[in-house]
Amino acid sequence: MAISRRAVLKTLAATAASTVTGFGAYGYLYERHQLLITRANVPVAGLPPALAGFRIGFLTDVHRSLWVSHEDVSQAVARLMDERPDLIVLGGDYVTWGDRQYVQRSAEDLALLSAPHGVYGILGNHDDDRDMPAALAARGVQMLKDARTRVTLRGEAIDLVGIRFWTKRAGDIAAIARGATGFVILLAHDPRRLTEAAALKIPLVLSGHTHGGQVVLPVAGAVAAQKFPVVAGIGRRDQTTMFVSRGLGTVYVPVRINCPPEVAVLTLQRA
Repeated sequence: MAISRRAVLKTLAATAASTVTGFGAYGYLYERHQLLITRANVPVAGLPPALAGFRIGFLTDVHRSLWVSHEDVSQAVARLMDERPDLIVLGGDYVTWGDRQYVQRSAEDLALLSAPHGVYGILGNHDDDRDMPAALAARGVQMLKDARTRVTLRGEAIDLVGIRFWTKRAGDIAAIARGATGFVILLAHDPRRLTEAAALKIPLVLSGHTHGGQVVLPVAGAVAAQKFPVVAGIGRRDQTTMFVSRGLGTVYVPVRINCPPEVAVLTLQRA
């Protein structure tokens, strides 16, 4: 019996729809909860020998909300604490769209974080400029809102420069970093700040924001994150190294496909 072209196309369309639905269900029910620990050796140009082996715990894009639960965040905190990093960085977007009903909950979920050289945080584009940083500061996080602070390890100074999401110009970043005489790490939620960091010869940048694309398709890749110079993992421009974390939460749709949530533990190495 002959099969019509229309019947073939309808069958293919139904198969494609079922496949997409299946991927979406998997990404919603399972993968967005499948937290991974990413342990990465990060080569950095000009790293002082005393800082080789320095370990930074990096947790970003929590997006505490209806879709990102207390259990999700608590698991990430516990897994990071198990790694015992020297210092912890929080990369912004603690809630979604500034939702104030989750501000205190997000801060409370992160309150158990501690490290020998401190816990430091910056703001993302979903965070307000008052309530979220105040809630985190009340729980021991040193918030860097267009600010710089110094950590000393084995006699070497590390200058942490933290910027708001909307601080973008190289001149503004340079003004915040002015006076830094130690090894500089730029904490910038948006990885597009790699351009300015490279122009300023900042050796290391830690970013989030991309969620690693959140949905990574075969062949097409991370379609939603193609505008970023680094979507996830380690990238480099000139003498500047960047690490971008996939983060913990989700935004727009509570789905992750081929892009599980992560907590990162970064070990600095001389390039």
